[in-house]
Amino acid sequence: MKPDQWHFSRPELAAGYLDLFGLGLSSARTLFAQRRMGKTEFLLKDLIPAAAARGYLSAYVNLWDDDKEPAGVLVGALYGAIEPNWWARLARRAKSPVRKLKASGKIPAFGEASVEAELSEEDKKYVDTLLSDALKAFDSQPKPLLLIIDEAQVLAAVAHSNFAHALRAELDVRKDRLKVIFAGSSESTLRTMFGRSSEPFFNWAPLEAFPLLGRDFLEFMVKKVNTIAKHQLSMKHAVAAFDQLNSTPEFFRRFLERHLTYPFDGPDAALQFTKEHVFNNEQFKRQWTGLLPADRALLGMMAQGMVSDFHGQAAREQLGTLLGLPKAPPMNTPAHSLRRLQADNIVTKLAHGEYRFEDEAFAQWIREQGTLGDDAPV
Repeated sequence: MKPDQWHFSRPELAAGYLDLFGLGLSSARTLFAQRRMGKTEFLLKDLIPAAAARGYLSAYVNLWDDDKEPAGVLVGALYGAIEPNWWARLARRAKSPVRKLKASGKIPAFGEASVEAELSEEDKKYVDTLLSDALKAFDSQPKPLLLIIDEAQVLAAVAHSNFAHALRAELDVRKDRLKVIFAGSSESTLRTMFGRSSEPFFNWAPLEAFPLLGRDFLEFMVKKVNTIAKHQLSMKHAVAAFDQLNSTPEFFRRFLERHLTYPFDGPDAALQFTKEHVFNNEQFKRQWTGLLPADRALLGMMAQGMVSDFHGQAAREQLGTLLGLPKAPPMNTPAHSLRRLQADNIVTKLAHGEYRFEDEAFAQWIREQGTLGDDAPV
């Protein structure tokens, strides 16, 4: 596979996670970061190759590939990593209980194709058996396995509770040779998944923020740009663009692409174009219009950073004004709104009374609509 010349490698970070596993004191970590922050790229392009160099098999699965039935895609990823003849083995399984197999995607850990087991309602009762068989295949070979479950918060859904219990049971008895990285973009759901005693993965893996990219990333990208661009990009412009794009690597790459495509317009024009496209898209508009008025008003207040206690009298008076009410609404109004926004993975609760947008780009989009008042997007 041809190396990605625009990939900013982080070998020290990858080595750090593997070193922790090598000590034998833990067998799992949980990493969270908002979307578009470079987490998945690191897992695929840094962590998996580093694990392979240390003799690990690696299985990567993104549960958003099939969030309705994650069991099939996870079992398929395990087989793909563990057995060279995984297709033949699963094909034999397809007669019963698996209804259908389909090849799709590319997973760098083991080549061009991945496999998913498509399960019917009747088949789903055999999911535990499929999982058990895949891990028994792992037991029969000598190498350790690194299992990376991206967007792991999918497993927190009630519909997947039985499979999550089965998965934990199978992982529990293999901690010496099977290491797991859970990763996700929904901090609030992950905190529930690993922090609530009723959940299958309660206290199973420590939860930590994924280290975000900073100046060293910018210096790397600017150097790359300036090796091919006649109009050089200064670090001053790069730092300003990264800051205005909420320190989001994916958005910064779009800025660089625009700058390289239209160099005569200059970096300021490239930044303005990028902001207009990443902070004013149809997805945010649909998300916004689908919210209740109280939820929109509360998000507007949150985006402006004007409120610390949404249940306090001052905040409720402001909320009432935005909603056109003659007086402050009761305390349960913001409480219900915050619960809805957390359930929809729009905001996450950091501490008592402290909330944050799951996707900072959505917060920026709200701010871009105007100030709180008659022209506010509420």
